[in-house]
Amino acid sequence: MAIAKAERLMNLALCLLGTRRPLSKRELRESIEAYLEAGSDDSFNRMFERDKDDLRELGLVIETVENLDGEVGYLARRDSNRLPPITIDAEEAAALGLAAKVWQQARLAGAASGALQKLRAAGLPEDVDPYEAHSALEPRIPVHETSFEPLMLACRDRRPVVFDYRKATAARPEQRHVEPWALECWRGHWYLAGWDRDRGAERVFRLSRITGKVRARAGKFTAGVPDVVTVRETVAGWAGESADRSALIRLRTGAGYPLRAKAAHIREVGEGWDELEIPYGHGLDAWLVEFGPDVVVLEPAELRADVVDRLRAVAKG
Repeated sequence: MAIAKAERLMNLALCLLGTRRPLSKRELRESIEAYLEAGSDDSFNRMFERDKDDLRELGLVIETVENLDGEVGYLARRDSNRLPPITIDAEEAAALGLAAKVWQQARLAGAASGALQKLRAAGLPEDVDPYEAHSALEPRIPVHETSFEPLMLACRDRRPVVFDYRKATAARPEQRHVEPWALECWRGHWYLAGWDRDRGAERVFRLSRITGKVRARAGKFTAGVPDVVTVRETVAGWAGESADRSALIRLRTGAGYPLRAKAAHIREVGEGWDELEIPYGHGLDAWLVEFGPDVVVLEPAELRADVVDRLRAVAKG
């Protein structure tokens, strides 16, 4: 069975590398004997999807292309799967190993391993083990959200998606139609940047607020993908990281540690409350609402009004 699968993967890789145009599933099935022997269309589709994922984990860059008739095709461009001769010293190999170890417990573990295999084929010394160097360091990026994998694949394949999203100020989620651009981790949370079709503008979504399944949709992107997607800068701006003003709030003792970490000054006022001076930037009102009854805004007046409006919207449902 192992030999049969290896032969099937090799034949699929050769087909994808040898074509100058995208090949549809039908054409690939007609070109590979093992696929012709599949008992049904469902059996073939499952086998093909597994093989495609296995080749990607081995490091093969497979592109998904949709033609004018809406038919999906696949190819592996030689220039995308070829590395020039490279020279990597021990320190550079250690850095690559640490980067790969970040994903050893996540969905990207196969891609990280495949990248190192490609580097070995391109010149990484055989006597250098990037996983062993500086083994005392164990970098990790947590990925707990179930929406991470489908969104990662949608970003890679340039596929529009639909999901239910609950804003911080909303009692119930609402459906969003998004063209996903990039995923980034900031302060321990994952965020998706993309084009919101319903609002006709760029938006950033926190993955922990996505409810239910992420569903892929057919069709092409309607908006151009920017060369640089500033996810962290956008989220930082919403969180007040680039603020040039200050706000004065009252915070319940023992609560709101993220707010305390950002505070310029903290003063005990008694009766279980502290007063904090924190940076005030765009989106601070949405963040303060998340702390519910543990926060009272004292000034400025416009921030207090914004927080009250958001709380009333949540109360009305």
